[in-house]
Amino acid sequence: MLRAVILLSVLLIHIVAVEVKIGDEVNILGVRENYLTGYGIVVGLQGTGDGTTTKFTLLSIANMLKKMGIRIDPKDVKTKNAAAVIVTAKLPPFAKSGMVVDVTVSSMGDAKDIGNGVLIRTPLLGPDKKIYAFAQGPVSTGGGYTESNKGGRISKNFTTTGIIPNGAIIERDLPFSFDSQKFITLTLKHPSFELAKNIVDTINAHYNDTLAYALDSATVRVFFPAQTMPDKVKFVSSILNLPVQTASEPTIIIYERTGTVVMSGDIKIDTPVYISHGNIYVTVQKEPQVSQPNPLSGGETVKTQKVTSIIKEENGRIFPINSPSLKDLVKALNDLGVSPRDLIAIIEAIKKAGKLHAKIVIM
Repeated sequence: MLRAVILLSVLLIHIVAVEVKIGDEVNILGVRENYLTGYGIVVGLQGTGDGTTTKFTLLSIANMLKKMGIRIDPKDVKTKNAAAVIVTAKLPPFAKSGMVVDVTVSSMGDAKDIGNGVLIRTPLLGPDKKIYAFAQGPVSTGGGYTESNKGGRISKNFTTTGIIPNGAIIERDLPFSFDSQKFITLTLKHPSFELAKNIVDTINAHYNDTLAYALDSATVRVFFPAQTMPDKVKFVSSILNLPVQTASEPTIIIYERTGTVVMSGDIKIDTPVYISHGNIYVTVQKEPQVSQPNPLSGGETVKTQKVTSIIKEENGRIFPINSPSLKDLVKALNDLGVSPRDLIAIIEAIKKAGKLHAKIVIM
């Protein structure tokens, strides 16, 4: 049975602080997009709509005609020029009646192409089941298909999903009044006690007043000062543009399906680690050395350490590394031809041992 030992020496993690705007790290509670959804019918298709086996399309057409004063049995509907679709849209923050937004139209049945069809007026509902907009207009799929002389079909685009630019008109204002707010709540995109503290200190120092309070690692509450009550928008804009110090946390992103490893930051490995994996041998050692100054230079003798890493397989191939960082370890293992999945297994094993001080995200 083949075995391998990986010995990694003691190293420290250095997290680099970077300066960013507060607005890049937070969201404002209540200021967000909202999803709208509706069910509609696209008509005017050239025989590429839903077939007669799609019952809900036939029922929808019959019900639509009934509202227009035309009564017909759904069994008598034979058209292939219509398709049932789901219509989706995003309602922007502070949306007002009369504003327009783009909509996405997606086929529900067995329609082959909904391009160049026309969406009949479709109500778009929010999570509270209330109608916030109506969508209508021609559907664009960005192209279609061409047929060869043998009757074959060559697809150019995904023709069962399309968009209607500015296809929905907002009919109801969102139930949120920014002007009546006495404070704003900032929610951190990446919760951190250190970052929350830095945001509070930055805001209070800039206005020379105690306006901001950290409720937890993900929430900061900021009260409006009395002198800025008439211009809350300007106050919030100035807060979001204030610079704040944040730590850049080393991160490893692993895509197990594709065997891809993405690393950000200079990731170091802490304390000795021993791992048995395949026929790979890794050794990281520290050798004490003495640095002597030049004669008559006035310098002092200093003790230093030389770090040497050696990675080899059983066949004797040896690869030296200048520093025992994870980046160099990965490079050396790649030079040995180690498969991505073996590399991922080694990284995960070091992390589980508590010796790798970096955030691992597995996709």
